[in-house]
Amino acid sequence: MSTEFARIGAAALRERLREGGEIALLDVREEGVFAARHILAASNAPTSRLERIVPELVPRKATPIVLVDDDERLAARAGKVLAAAGYGDISILGGGVPAWAVAGFELFAGVYVPSKAFAEVVEVTQHTPHIDAHELEARRANGEKIVLLDSRPFDEYNWITIPGSIDCPSGELVLRARESVPDEDTLVVVNCGGRTRSIIGAQILIDAGLPNKVVSLKNGTQGWHLAGLDVQRGATRVAPLPSPPAHDWARQAAGRLAERFGAPTIDAATLARYEAEQDQTTLYRFDVRDPVEYRAGHRAGFRSAPGGQLVQATDTFIAVRDARIVLADSDGVRAHTTAAWLRRMGFDHVGVVDENVPAKLETGEALETVIGLDAVSAESVSPAELAGLIERHEAVVVDVATSREYRAGHIPGAWFAIRGRLAEDASKLPAAPLYVLTSSDGIIALLAAAELAEATGRPVKTLAGGTAAWRGAGRPVEAGKENLASATDDVLLKAFERRDKREDAMREYLQWELDLVEQVRRDGTIQFRL
Repeated sequence: MSTEFARIGAAALRERLREGGEIALLDVREEGVFAARHILAASNAPTSRLERIVPELVPRKATPIVLVDDDERLAARAGKVLAAAGYGDISILGGGVPAWAVAGFELFAGVYVPSKAFAEVVEVTQHTPHIDAHELEARRANGEKIVLLDSRPFDEYNWITIPGSIDCPSGELVLRARESVPDEDTLVVVNCGGRTRSIIGAQILIDAGLPNKVVSLKNGTQGWHLAGLDVQRGATRVAPLPSPPAHDWARQAAGRLAERFGAPTIDAATLARYEAEQDQTTLYRFDVRDPVEYRAGHRAGFRSAPGGQLVQATDTFIAVRDARIVLADSDGVRAHTTAAWLRRMGFDHVGVVDENVPAKLETGEALETVIGLDAVSAESVSPAELAGLIERHEAVVVDVATSREYRAGHIPGAWFAIRGRLAEDASKLPAAPLYVLTSSDGIIALLAAAELAEATGRPVKTLAGGTAAWRGAGRPVEAGKENLASATDDVLLKAFERRDKREDAMREYLQWELDLVEQVRRDGTIQFRL
């Protein structure tokens, strides 16, 4: 099989993006490198995790794929992996990101950029009202009736939030907000970590017709911190499910949103046709409920994508812009609300499954497809066996999880390495008679085993079940960033994760969000419909 891939020039690629039709633009650099500068329409699929990302991001193997990197080398490597898996229409951006820049086209910093830019455009065009941190604190101190809803997922809320807030992820707001507000005279304030989910959350409640005055918290939790006000860690207050009257209101409001923005309800025959045609037209199927509800029972073939995150980080779920998108929930509220946003983001083919359409139900997480996993093998060791090897100084542990996961907790003495750079960085590892690879659940370690063996010329085994199994066996972990064989640019740290110049990072981030409106206008490859 030939592994030569066609090259496409920057101008030709830009024209293809502007003219529409199915195309997936995949940037195969690590997230931190991608976040420094990338093409707006690109989804990030780093070579280190490519085999796990692409099957869900590009489910149809005949989809035209354009791979992007800095110098075509990573793209060629990724192309070989995808071609071996059956993807048949692969090309590479000639000259990579630098060629795009030389052509005079826009490059963007950050992650989730299309979604964040969309929220900023929403605020500008819809005149979404806001309140700043000092005014909110003063009004709360005066005893005004105010409910503060944190529109992020629970883990982010629990990590850091504003005292007195209630967690209500933005995809849940229309369903749960009315039950969380004691009366119509109460001011409803929606916040997030920065700006975008605050804006989206406030605007969807306004659009849904919540009778209360609704505002976003200007600059979110970061703005609160920059104002010199205390944040809270470990909060656990969650917005309740609606009572029957509040649920009736939510269903009616979501239905009006869907009708207003052209998100149709899909019957059984239409869903069956879409599924029968998914080899000809890309089909995404998402269950937009809370992940706990998803695991309790979901339609077969539907992937968990909580509505707020699907709107907040759309490019991590959808890489094929002109695809069909089908959303499901249990009563239409969250699905119709999410569909209304996706329509306004410029996705033409979005619909919601009628909740009465019969379905085969599955429980637990969706079955994951990992490219090439069934073709790789490596000898493994148990946590107890690895502990013995470490104690006898007979092995060095190499962790190929993300640097964020490694920093949060890794096997004592382990070395961090980026899988996509093992060929270059293996020389920085200490010499050892045996290397034992681990990752969060062991899958990336298994994919990397042959690569590390080739790079070092030494025997390589994997830790069965990865670092999760080590923890599950009651073994200790340590935090920190010691023993780095690779630079930690595989992730983009949030401002609150920074250990130095944190406030400067917050100010830069908030200004970056504001500047996106004009930059997206100049780029011209994505059109929002507000």
